[in-house]
Amino acid sequence: MIIGVPREVKSGEQRIGLTPDKVDSVVKAGHKVIVESSAGLGAGFKDEDYTAAGAGIVPNHADVYEQADIVVKVKEPQPEEFELLREGLILYCYLHLAAEPAVTEALIKTKTIGIAYETVQEKDGSLPLLYPMSEIAGKLAAQVAARLLQSDYDGSGRLLGGVPGTEACRFIVVGGGTVGFNAALIATGLGARVTVFDRNLERLRYIEHISRGSIKGLFSTPGALSQFLARADVVVSSVLIPGAKAPKVVTREMLAGMKEKSIMIDVAIDQGGSVEGVKPTTLAKPTYRDGKVTMYAVTNIPGMVANTSSVSLSNTTYNYLIKLAQVGVDSIVREGHPLALGLNTYNGHVTHPAVAGALNHEYVPPIKAIAS
Repeated sequence: MIIGVPREVKSGEQRIGLTPDKVDSVVKAGHKVIVESSAGLGAGFKDEDYTAAGAGIVPNHADVYEQADIVVKVKEPQPEEFELLREGLILYCYLHLAAEPAVTEALIKTKTIGIAYETVQEKDGSLPLLYPMSEIAGKLAAQVAARLLQSDYDGSGRLLGGVPGTEACRFIVVGGGTVGFNAALIATGLGARVTVFDRNLERLRYIEHISRGSIKGLFSTPGALSQFLARADVVVSSVLIPGAKAPKVVTREMLAGMKEKSIMIDVAIDQGGSVEGVKPTTLAKPTYRDGKVTMYAVTNIPGMVANTSSVSLSNTTYNYLIKLAQVGVDSIVREGHPLALGLNTYNGHVTHPAVAGALNHEYVPPIKAIAS
């Protein structure tokens, strides 16, 4: 197959879907790779790095989409890319369709095959292609919070961990999954007083055990969450339901009860956000004020560390990519391979139940879609 790697066009996005070392592996597996000229520069990879690995360089965006059987990228297609979609093209990237109805309609209309990293699921329930970016987003959330607290960012002027004789910041994490756990680890390392809210007691026990009690875990109820948010300096909300819109765990009432110049970071914004009324922001303009609270809701947080993110993502996605290129979508569905749960659209159908439910679309099971 011909595998195409275009330049990302989302605002502020400098990651790339496949790094040169993985190109080498894909080519050795018998496939052709084409990369848009200069696509990797933002992540620290030159065209010469790709040609040395065996890729061909094409001059523009349209060439990648026209020539490729599989387009490998990072973020969902932007409106200017919709006209490049076509029937039978396999789009392999983060799609977040539950929060992107326009992207869903474009994929359906063009009969593009959409495989979403975030819904590829192993038999143990893990989300292997979501994990690397969730890990990075969690670590970055704590770094972002530390910066936004600074006076020169119009913050409260408090050091996240404080110093002897001063009080450390109260850092609340809503959701103890990959994002939340990593945010909690970094914030704890910086000296903050960290509490994680979750409804999974086993997960809370694990977090307290692995952190030797330095991270406190509390069972999440609206009452308990409201009480803690009112005293919080920083809140990271990271609740996820694979493929579906994020539940609104933090209400408008809770937000209104927070302190002046407190910070709310909604890492679930890719899936519509877990804070009621939250609005997406960009890396160019990452914050806005909602009453007393500074809101941060960047939809591509890992894009801030484009090199690390590109390498980490590519480390995980390329084995699945080789499998996809070797056997094709139909065989993956019939095998029940984890990639089958990543299939979100096929031949004009929505083939993931959570996406269909979120957008009020008819759900067509993948096995039925490939037979149509």
